[in-house]
Amino acid sequence: MSGLCRKFFQERIMTAMKKTFFRRNLLALTISALVLTAPYAVLADQALTVEEAYGLEEVEYDYQEFPLERAGIALHLDRITVADTEPDKNILLVHGLTYSSHEFDIDYEDYSLVRFLAREGYGVWRVDVAGYGRSGEVEDGFTPDSDYAGEDINAAIELIVAETGQDKIDVLGWSWGTVTSSRYAAAHPEHLNKLVLYAPIISGLGAYDVEDAFHYNTWEHAADDFQRDSEGGYDLDITDPVIIEMYCSSCWHYDRDYSPNGGRRDLLVDPSEILIDLDAIQAETLAICGDVDPYLNYDLVNTCLDHLPEGSELHIIPGASHAVMIEAPYYHEFQDTVLAFLEK
Repeated sequence: MSGLCRKFFQERIMTAMKKTFFRRNLLALTISALVLTAPYAVLADQALTVEEAYGLEEVEYDYQEFPLERAGIALHLDRITVADTEPDKNILLVHGLTYSSHEFDIDYEDYSLVRFLAREGYGVWRVDVAGYGRSGEVEDGFTPDSDYAGEDINAAIELIVAETGQDKIDVLGWSWGTVTSSRYAAAHPEHLNKLVLYAPIISGLGAYDVEDAFHYNTWEHAADDFQRDSEGGYDLDITDPVIIEMYCSSCWHYDRDYSPNGGRRDLLVDPSEILIDLDAIQAETLAICGDVDPYLNYDLVNTCLDHLPEGSELHIIPGASHAVMIEAPYYHEFQDTVLAFLEK
């Protein structure tokens, strides 16, 4: 669901005032980004690589795409590994609403969740649900709803099992991806090892009649999940301006002008409607989120362990929001917590 408009009841309203406000923020981001280039000049003078400066070894990665089709639509499935390795651990990352799986691999400093997990010995797979990102288009944007996406996830898992010979695969879903991956987990438990629900949307966000089959994407909408400061600008103590620029640029590049609205129609229902049947999940599950995420029902989040299998965990990061995996004060805690759960 990444980027779901906070004011979802007015998701297509864009006033001249907001446009002016956003231009002001882009100017601030540009100036900040220019300032942040200074350390790279120092690195050059000292003959240091970025990897060395941030405590990373020089690492090369292999990237591979795997042909996959379901229901007559080509699905984008890729894998990143450390070069010249064949990992015996594999994890599938499942994107949220509106924007596709590129969001897990913002290759700046050590932010990328994909590369972090690859360095820890995983084959890291990503799938784009039909109609999203690099997958084939759909005629009806309402077709890829949560259950449909769950079957796309299953198709990806079946291929991963066949390619790797590993019978049990880990899955991590973000936002709407927690709904879709939980639907997969309930319907197809046979190949699921551990499940990570990152920012779990356990119940409806509020009843709203989604009339358009497609969501019309904007740069401003892509940036909507980043935390704001007291004056309404982006809080640059929370999110590096380079991250904001790279994230939004990737959304514009991969997701283009529009994306399917089936998932949005699923989410915009009364808060009393349960979207994730926690009791139906059989695998050990980590629920991880920030404590200021505007999309979460914390009453349900805080009691999720009452319904999840033994060995499941709940981890809430104070101060973090929906985009915790790329928020400067919190992303290391996020990465370390996910890894510790997968490795236990």
